Amino acid sequence: MTGVNGLDVDDLEELIEGAAADPAQASFTFKAETEWTGGFASETHISDFVQDGTTVESPEFTITGDEPAALLGDRAGPNAVEHLLAALGSCLSVTYAGHAAAKGIEIEDMRFEFEGDIDLRGFLGLSDEVRPGYEAIRATTHIDADASEEALRELHEEVKETSPVYDNVTNEVTLDIDLQFE
Repeated sequence: MTGVNGLDVDDLEELIEGAAADPAQASFTFKAETEWTGGFASETHISDFVQDGTTVESPEFTITGDEPAALLGDRAGPNAVEHLLAALGSCLSVTYAGHAAAKGIEIEDMRFEFEGDIDLRGFLGLSDEVRPGYEAIRATTHIDADASEEALRELHEEVKETSPVYDNVTNEVTLDIDLQFE
């Protein structure tokens, strides 16, 4: 095993080569089930996922969502737009670590800072001219690695081109919401 950034580079190469040889190996369906728990709170449960048509068993994770008191919540957890920032940070971490490892770049330390601006008039239905989501998100990547600034800039651009959540935040994605009555 050759380890870089806590990853087995041989396994990483095998993953990449497998997806290149058989694109079905790169086909995943991830699932989440969210239940409203009262007020502005919810719990999201995440467990099994599907790879290439086969269900892969996974431990269950529970994520609590709630609003701060200023928005009539109990702050039992981060709100949804904060979860979005967290998802972006998590995905960028994975993408940096994986792409850096594939290039032999050892990351000593890395963290991200995010800020997002939102005008709740859109969410509250008070203005058709204000979008309900973030108007802008600002992110800063702090990285200490055994590579030149030029190599890290190239890595940064590669990460922006390949991070799934960055892609979902910066480009439209098809979203179909079905309504079922119980």
